Parts: sequence; C-alpha cells; structure tokens
Amino acid sequence: MSIRVLLVDDQQLIRTALSVVIADLPDIEVVGEAADGEEAVALVDELAPDVVVMDLRMPGTDGIEATRRITRGTGTENTRIVVLTTFDDDDHVYGALRAGASGFLVKDMALDDILAAIRIVAAGDALIAPSVTRRLIHDFVANPQQHLQQQELKAITDREREVLTLVGRGLSNTEIAAELYISVATAKTYITRLLAKLDARDRVQLVITAYEAGLVSTAERR
Repeated sequence: MSIRVLLVDDQQLIRTALSVVIADLPDIEVVGEAADGEEAVALVDELAPDVVVMDLRMPGTDGIEATRRITRGTGTENTRIVVLTTFDDDDHVYGALRAGASGFLVKDMALDDILAAIRIVAAGDALIAPSVTRRLIHDFVANPQQHLQQQELKAITDREREVLTLVGRGLSNTEIAAELYISVATAKTYITRLLAKLDARDRVQLVITAYEAGLVSTAERR
C-alpha cells in the first residue's frame, strides 16, 4: 500500500516540486494539495491521508493551528503531520510539536531526507531535523517557566517515570531494556502505557514531556 500524502503550502512551486518527485516513487502518492490551513483541515476530513506535509506560515489558519485541529479531531487519529518549513525558530518548533506534529523538518534539508521522514512518520515513528532538536533543547533550558510541574506526572508509576526519563535521554527500546534489566517487550509495554497515560501521539511527545517535567537535562541528552 502506498503512503497517502497531503501537501500543504501556500507556495504552489513547493507543492509542485514535491508532487513531481513523489510521482516517480512506488511507495508514496500525493492524494491532495492545500494552500492554507483551513483547506488542509477540510481535505484531511475528506481524504484521510496517512501523512500531511505541513508548512507553518500561511494566510488565514496557519500550520500550527491546522496541526492542532487535525491531531485532535475525530476520525483523524491515524493522520500524522510532518512540518516542513523555512522557519525553525524556537516558538515555531515548540508550537508545532506541542500541537501534535510527529516530524519537524526545514526546507533546506536534502530531498531524500524529506522523503525518508515521510516514510518514518507513516510507520508510526517520529523525526526531528538535528538543527531543530538543538533549538528545542535550548528552549526547554532557557524557559523553565514553560515546563510541566512534577505533579502532572502523578498518573504514572515510578518505573514508568524511569522509562520516560530514558526516552527523554534518547535511548531506544533495546537500550532502555538493558538499562533497566527488563525485556525489550516489557520496555515496549511501558512506552505504550506512557503514550496512553500522557495522551502523547508518539515518542517525540514523550521526549517533550520528559524535558518539560524536568526529568532530563541537556547534559544527559545523547
């Protein structure tokens, strides 16, 4: 089955360029295009794409608001958002990821990397451009007043808190299992529980939560 993609960008040139490249791929297909966030929300409801490649700055409803409406909408739970933008400042990064984006890329990345990100996000994982990760971490450290309070994590167990901390440090499930002397299957179970309890869509959201709660510092991040 092909990955069904909706392209959202107010620049026709960007949408056309991506459409032309994707047209030659056997595993990805463009099912629609939108020039603004409002149109994107409507097309997601109509087309149910697997992945939305979302610009941020657009007339009317911007990409962050459109992402929030899509990820929190009824019947759109399986649609993933990959932000693709020229604006990678802290406010945009934080806003998009908190709105539910599973990926944050910048337009000067290699085309192959952008296509790879679409595949990664469609598979249920998450991906953030390295330069964006650095900005995100800096934002959490520079603005501690935005962080979650520890009491907001009362719903999770001590062991789940340990797992969340290791996720925030960037460890894989295999590495978490080795660190805590548990099986990989058990580590995956803890991740699944954390996603449910913290209302997180994917691993990126768990990393954000770990930073916001003060469980991880930049010194600990790999």
